Amino acid sequence: MDRLDRKILVELQLDGRQSITELSERVGLTVSPAHRRVRDLERSGAILGYRAVVDPTALGLHFEALVFVTMRQEDRDTLIAFEKAVAEIPNVLLAQRLFGDPDYLLRVRTTDLNAYAQLEDDLLAALPGVQRFNSTLVMKNIVVDRPYPADL
Repeated sequence: MDRLDRKILVELQLDGRQSITELSERVGLTVSPAHRRVRDLERSGAILGYRAVVDPTALGLHFEALVFVTMRQEDRDTLIAFEKAVAEIPNVLLAQRLFGDPDYLLRVRTTDLNAYAQLEDDLLAALPGVQRFNSTLVMKNIVVDRPYPADL
């Protein structure tokens, strides 16, 4: 991946809907080489896909919590079952396995505190191998979905 590929990635992260003509102008290429590079980046897996970035409050999702999960059991089958079950909960927007304690971090969005409490009681508490949860409520988001720096 060269400097131009990185510029293309930066530009597409900022505006994935721009035309190939606009993109080529912004990165200093003609249309054909810019189009070829974008296709190559898509084929290589550097570009995973395209999507709209939606304001969660427009969907009524006003409540956000970070949930730290400590596992009671950490055998392979339990971890696989836990991860599979977490991946099926639509309100879990991010799930990361961590080194040390806690074992997992979940980012959860719901309509309000009551909806979160119900989600925790009905779904999260039933996840395989969980010993305990520690939830932190998000007061304010400062940086959300920042584009990856490509000029490293």
